Amino acid sequence: MSQVEAPRGRTCSRRLRPVALLASGVLVLPVLAGCSSGEDQDRGKPPAQDISPAERSLVADGGTLRWAVDTMPATLNTFQADADATTGRIAGAVLPALFVLDESGRPQRNPDYLESAEVVEREPKQVVLYKLNQQAVWSDGREIGAPDFLTQWRALSGKDSSYWTARNAGYDRIQKIERGESDLEVKVTFTKPYADWQSLFTPLYPKNVTGTPAAFNDGARTKLEVTAGPFRISGIDRQANTTTLVRNPRWWGERPKLDELVLTAVPRDGRVAALAAGTLDLADIDPSAAERISYAVKDAGRGGRPLAYGPVAATAPSTALKSWALAHGSDEELAEVAQEARKRAAEAERKYAQEQSALSKYEVRKSLEPAHTQLALNGESGPLADDRVRRAIARAVNRKELAETVLTPLGLPAEPPGSHVALAGQAAYADSSAALGKQDTQEAQALLADAGWTPDGLSEEPAEAGGEAGNKGRAEDAQKDVGDAQKDGGQEKGKASAEPSSTSSSSEPAEAASEKNEDVASSEGQYTVGDDKPADHDPRTGSRATHILAPAPAAALQSIALHRQAASLRDDAAGSGDKGDKKAREKDGMAGAYAPSGTAAPEGAAAGGALGKKGKPLRLRFVLPSGPGSEVLRTVGDKIAQMLDRIGVRTDIVKVEDASFFKDHIASGDYDLALYSWPSSPYPATDARPIYAKPRPASDGSLLVEQNYTRVGTDYIDQLFTQAAGELDKDAARDLMRRADARIWAAAGSIPLYQRPELVAARKNVVNAGAFGFADPRYQDIGFKKPGAAAKK
Repeated sequence: MSQVEAPRGRTCSRRLRPVALLASGVLVLPVLAGCSSGEDQDRGKPPAQDISPAERSLVADGGTLRWAVDTMPATLNTFQADADATTGRIAGAVLPALFVLDESGRPQRNPDYLESAEVVEREPKQVVLYKLNQQAVWSDGREIGAPDFLTQWRALSGKDSSYWTARNAGYDRIQKIERGESDLEVKVTFTKPYADWQSLFTPLYPKNVTGTPAAFNDGARTKLEVTAGPFRISGIDRQANTTTLVRNPRWWGERPKLDELVLTAVPRDGRVAALAAGTLDLADIDPSAAERISYAVKDAGRGGRPLAYGPVAATAPSTALKSWALAHGSDEELAEVAQEARKRAAEAERKYAQEQSALSKYEVRKSLEPAHTQLALNGESGPLADDRVRRAIARAVNRKELAETVLTPLGLPAEPPGSHVALAGQAAYADSSAALGKQDTQEAQALLADAGWTPDGLSEEPAEAGGEAGNKGRAEDAQKDVGDAQKDGGQEKGKASAEPSSTSSSSEPAEAASEKNEDVASSEGQYTVGDDKPADHDPRTGSRATHILAPAPAAALQSIALHRQAASLRDDAAGSGDKGDKKAREKDGMAGAYAPSGTAAPEGAAAGGALGKKGKPLRLRFVLPSGPGSEVLRTVGDKIAQMLDRIGVRTDIVKVEDASFFKDHIASGDYDLALYSWPSSPYPATDARPIYAKPRPASDGSLLVEQNYTRVGTDYIDQLFTQAAGELDKDAARDLMRRADARIWAAAGSIPLYQRPELVAARKNVVNAGAFGFADPRYQDIGFKKPGAAAKK
């Protein structure tokens, strides 16, 4: 399915997939105890891989695998802003990855490059010692070593603006890089603790790429002369839309099974035809293509001729009879038209049968992507600037029903994500959704009533959007945020305040900003970045510019969306029915997640009657992509609109071109509600931070939103991310992320709906490839099964 995905938090080659506006299938910490069986249950089970695994001894030696990608690589430098999914896939095959992700999305040391890597000192500075595989060499014969680490740090540290890099997260915390006791040791000293140090130096570029701005900015965009992976780049043919990778003769690890890996750019809507023509061996596909392949497999042996589907499936018997009668009737003119139509139908049926016969050679491999699709609520202005309205929207949406709509027909688990910063199975995952509360129509109506939206409000005098009640509620929450930061931040709060976010336009501590009520979402509006439309194009008014910062960390990508939570909050909200909600109401400590006690839904709202406030109706602009690959998003959007209709919230669904959906609407803030996806990262303190960072006013009056396209955030959430990024104790870091995620739920700027499906068409004899789930591909093991060999179950 082709659903919209947000740009990556990071454009390097970690397993958060690269930016893709229309990507495949649509566009992460528990408490202070050690890892127990109970915590493992909290994290849930990761989706199973579906890659037809086979031992290397069962894989044939040689062959060419043709693998579909969305685009030709925009650049070969994964650290540049326009790096895409193809960039990440190439980097994974040709460059060093010091840590790779396992089936649970957890980083593991890559023995092809590292003998060991560990924190050897914590005081007075954090020091990480890397011991490199003594056989690891670049394709020019030079050993991989400290000079490569040193030049990559200098290029990505952010200190030299002549390097055009999309991110510096983590690298900006490094103080120095030194050679260890031997050439095989690299010693990295940090200025301040960095919990996500394993995210650094993956991929690792040779010093001839990162040593100069010219090589980094321009040279590495189109060619990589020196590499160090199981494969190397043989050629890029932009006319044929192919990138060919061949075995690296200097590779010291297990020899790749394939002679060649050809990455072929094929549009999503052209993949069924390419598969049927036999020009692809592996391709991500959408649900309709998966259905066709499933039918083709069932029809194998009958020439692919469909019985209950295909071109003739939609033709009713009466229609077919009428067509025959016209074709053989006395009216020559009508007969000629009918005969021509029957010829076209027969040709379509013949072509379809041929394609089905060819498609029967493939199978569909399926899992869940490390990404979630979310409902985004723009809190910058209008009714959604009031957090009570956002929470009402969230409480009205039945996430379970939406997940089942998308995933159950595909035979995939349909449990909605309980976290913004991680997905089930990842180390940081815990379900913190109780901070917001479960689906409850009456509670949603009560929240709207408390915010002043009632049936009677339609007849009152109009008032400015985001009125007094909304500002009062947000001011109270800002004060609550300060209190919570003081209550459970402790000494860590002080530390975070001393280290304000680099995106903040103020040098004041976060808690001071909250006391000034800077936490209140702006109601001054914004204009579309780079928009040349007339001023009256935007339904909102205002002149405040919105600056979108360059993507921050999110590697080998997109995603994208992101997420975690933990046991204490879950325990607080434990129980069933009203009992659980009552505990959450009393103990979660988040003001406004529920309507004040005794607030009832207005009588007119019981049947979903329209609501208003001072004469202004409650209507929200719901922006969705209109392309042929976004049917699933539109189906989900229609269901959400129906759910909101039941609480009196009216929606105007606006369908826009796929190419403009993200840039001209999501990133620029030209929407009230929208659906798009974020990838999940094993390093949430780094990668999820820019997605939920509180927007900050810049000195020129513009708004710095980083990647927080909902414009909803708080100083306290920022503090928790900052603390988690510097917390080397894994349990403590996970608890900080859980608390941050609970706050994100309560703020109701984004609502995770379902984990995205991953559907891959694979030729039946392709092994060790397909729906990888969380894991990174092991390129040297991918190949074709030997005749007569059975793949592992």
